[in-house]
Amino acid sequence: MDPTTVIRGLVGVYHADGGLRGELAYLIGKARGTAECALCDVTHHAAGRKREWRALAGQLDVPFDLVHLNERGPDIRAASDGRTPCVLARTDGGVVTVLGPAELAALDGSVARFAVQLRAAIDRAGLSWPTRE
Repeated sequence: MDPTTVIRGLVGVYHADGGLRGELAYLIGKARGTAECALCDVTHHAAGRKREWRALAGQLDVPFDLVHLNERGPDIRAASDGRTPCVLARTDGGVVTVLGPAELAALDGSVARFAVQLRAAIDRAGLSWPTRE
């Protein structure tokens, strides 16, 4: 197995800033219809993180980090600038985009559909999950 195609971790990048100010701005924008984030719709509902999301993230063979725009490190920023929300895979070969904004929007907030699309996108990208030891 080529180590440059093995997923070491996944990173979901929200299309919103984090922190109190960022969260409030997003919630107000969402209520007004001026802000949207398809990844937020997959991971959260009005009362917080979806139970289905927590279950899915716990079943993956790699860590799945979620970050806001203002929380991205340099490599994640470079891979996601102007293309959020998105899901990226960290590999020994670098950061690879797995799901982009249009693909996430098509999921209509469904965690089950996200799981199917994530696996299909990983296959299309030629990436692989780490082998269990």
